[in-house]
Amino acid sequence: MEKIARSNRPLILITNDDGIQAKGIREVAEFLKPLGDILVVAPDAPRSGQSSAITVTTPLRMKVIDRQEGFCMIRTNGTPVDCIKLSMNILLDGYPDLIVSGINHGSNSGVSVIYSGTMGAVLEGALLHIPSIGFSLCNHKADADFSACRELVTGICQKALASPHWPQGIGLNINIPNTPRLNGAKMCRAAQGHWTEEYDCRIDPHGQEYYWLTGTFKNYEPEATDTDEYWLKQGYATIVPCMTDNSARHTPELSSILGL
Repeated sequence: MEKIARSNRPLILITNDDGIQAKGIREVAEFLKPLGDILVVAPDAPRSGQSSAITVTTPLRMKVIDRQEGFCMIRTNGTPVDCIKLSMNILLDGYPDLIVSGINHGSNSGVSVIYSGTMGAVLEGALLHIPSIGFSLCNHKADADFSACRELVTGICQKALASPHWPQGIGLNINIPNTPRLNGAKMCRAAQGHWTEEYDCRIDPHGQEYYWLTGTFKNYEPEATDTDEYWLKQGYATIVPCMTDNSARHTPELSSILGL
């Protein structure tokens, strides 16, 4: 595929895990057009829950579906992380100035970052030391209203593009409450908890059982006032910095257990 030519404007790479047809990715592309040239590379169908998965057993394909000056939209049969890797290795000479993932339909607060394809793409960008930000709106509807996101998204992306000192190996997980007007934004930490999985058993037309994953998030610390879950309930957008380094350095009890 032909390389994407760079102009003198910043280049913003956008992907998601809801698929290229999702309203959220098209909205954020429109929000960010004033800030630079836009390259959208997104899955051809939903890839929610893919985390940092990559495709290794299926050939990857790409197709340009819209191209004009300063804007290009490409779909692929890969995962969100595949979208980043294809962009870095096939589509671009050099790195983009900013990676944006989203806007996701639904929250990625708390421990959802572990499972999120939206955040998988962000962490892939952070591994490459590219400023990378994931945006999620707490509304799963296909026709969700993203208008309350515009000012926050453009403001944060503008600051990221202007910063010469973005911390290496750090991506941002930004969740936006489903409200007509935000009360503000808070830098905070992810709420600790786990998903209580429930598998809905159904019967297909051939009489065979199959299972559909559902579930609810159990917050271990509902009284804590410094978490994303808390501030989302107060009508604030939450900003949680996420690291690519998963090393748990402060665990002396493990050295004792292992005799090291």
